[in-house]
Amino acid sequence: MISIEQTYDVIVVGAGHAGCEAALAAARLGCETIVFTVSVDSIAMMPCNPNIGGTSKGHLVREVDALGGEMGKNIDKAFIQSKMLNASKGPAVHSLRAQADKQVYTREMRKTMENTDHLTIRQGEVCELIVSRDGEKAKVCGVKTASGMVYRAQAVVLATGVYLNARCLTGDVIQYTGPNGLQAATHLSDSLRNEGIELVRFKTGTPARVDKRSIDFSKMEEQFGDERIVPFSFETDPESIQREQVSCWLTYTEEKTHEIIRANLDRSPLYGGIIEGTGPRYCPSIEDKVVRYPEKDRHQVFVEPEGEYTNEMYLSGMSSSLPEDVQYAMYHTVPGLENVKIVRNAYAIEYDCINPQQLEATLEFKSIDGLFAAGQFNGSSGYEEAAAQGIVAGINAARKVQNKPAIFIDRSMGYIGVLIDDLVTKENHEPYRMMTSRSEYRLIQRQDNADERLTPLGHEVGLISDERYEKLLKKEEHIEQEIERLQKTHVGCSEEVQAFLEKHESTLLKSGISLAELVRRPELGYEVTEEIDPARPDTLTEAEKEQVEIHLKYEGYIKRQLQQIQNFRKLEAKKLSKDIDYTTIPSLRKEAYQKLNAIKPVSIGQASRISGVSPADISVLLVYLEQMGRKRMQ
Repeated sequence: MISIEQTYDVIVVGAGHAGCEAALAAARLGCETIVFTVSVDSIAMMPCNPNIGGTSKGHLVREVDALGGEMGKNIDKAFIQSKMLNASKGPAVHSLRAQADKQVYTREMRKTMENTDHLTIRQGEVCELIVSRDGEKAKVCGVKTASGMVYRAQAVVLATGVYLNARCLTGDVIQYTGPNGLQAATHLSDSLRNEGIELVRFKTGTPARVDKRSIDFSKMEEQFGDERIVPFSFETDPESIQREQVSCWLTYTEEKTHEIIRANLDRSPLYGGIIEGTGPRYCPSIEDKVVRYPEKDRHQVFVEPEGEYTNEMYLSGMSSSLPEDVQYAMYHTVPGLENVKIVRNAYAIEYDCINPQQLEATLEFKSIDGLFAAGQFNGSSGYEEAAAQGIVAGINAARKVQNKPAIFIDRSMGYIGVLIDDLVTKENHEPYRMMTSRSEYRLIQRQDNADERLTPLGHEVGLISDERYEKLLKKEEHIEQEIERLQKTHVGCSEEVQAFLEKHESTLLKSGISLAELVRRPELGYEVTEEIDPARPDTLTEAEKEQVEIHLKYEGYIKRQLQQIQNFRKLEAKKLSKDIDYTTIPSLRKEAYQKLNAIKPVSIGQASRISGVSPADISVLLVYLEQMGRKRMQ
């Protein structure tokens, strides 16, 4: 057999949301990059929900964009409805969510990748990892495809999604395919195990797609997008995306729906013991909802379009693996779906992924030099979580090739840091989903200031242009100048000011006050006070105005969180050597030294977040570090 070889700098296995960001990052940083996909038509495919963003996930998309990624730009091209979630709550939990035209999203991402210098797209199944070993040291050298072709590279990013040994289940019907009937990757798992990589089995699921013509929308509540559309990407001109939007619809399951589900639980592979993998607790199937919450007499069902030019509708909230006949029976009990016709059955999908505690916070494997991992392969769920890991893995793979130090995003810098830190330090027994509650510093890590937090890093790395970085500096300058002006501008107790306050049901003045103080009042704000602020500049953008208001209204809270971040960074600065044998440290509990030896934390801060390591164990480590420091000085 004739052996064919090709050589690249970086290989990316998988072209889902993680693989796309990884490949684009590596190529844009000048590395000759090849990305493998089981089907070129499935690049950036949305096999599950047809949307990007949502609570906490919108933060991740903005952070990916701030680093120089593509997801935000792409959804700005492909959305059909946009909505800011939690707008009535504080700015920390505001999250943008956009309904996508799935075909347009895939097409636009593929177009971007096809026209990116240094990037090659290749359809084919990667079946083997090529690793060289020198004693205990292992280094990745490339991959082999099912056709026998060998591709050499200095760095490899595994972003296989849900394709490894995948099987789809609908009742007792099992198909050994990836999502949407695409070819599963059946060989790579064995190769990974042979290299000592620990794999686990997870599962996720998706609802049925139904024919729009068979839905009675008169029995549902119409859901509209926001009147003013806010872009995901900091580079998208807001005026360029104002458009007429497509509606979504809301209906509910009924008690009859739940009776049908309960009566057929024995036919569900989830409850019949056929499914081996663990599913996502925060995105349960309709069977799970009915079993877990028996007190609830109904559950929400959002009926969402899959695109502008298709009649397929997605039944969000009714993910299932029940048999086809049961799916029809339960859907027909839902108001508006009495005569619905299924286009694609709901199904559960099981797949192999890794225990992410095998990774450094740079997403490089601890045991194999140059091998990186990202996305659902790391035990996470969601397009946004995948993209966030993808760009970090792609950047670090490129920097590995270029002999540059890896970037590291810690918990204080953004949701990406929280996501990765949770994956590599905590025991995750189910697909990991990002939530705002996971971040200790969420008032600082808002979606509106993701550019201020991460664009300097993107510029330093080389993914953000000088022009874009200068634009950010100008924005920060405008915000700072306007805050200073408001603090220095005072208004007196004139009739005009008192009438303004009375109109807005705000306490009248007894003496002069700064405009900044008025902006801070809950019933007022930056936009409202323009009426008594004739010197206000008209050059600020909407994003800059938003920042001014947030900085003023939440100044005390922001200062408190900045102090917490300083304390956090002190613990992160206390570094731990990878060579420490924790069994030799007296007073550490057995569980603690076992976990510490397994994960090899890089700092006291990271050690403190490992499941099973208590505050008492951290105190022991601090004493140990102090003793080691004294010995070095002697």
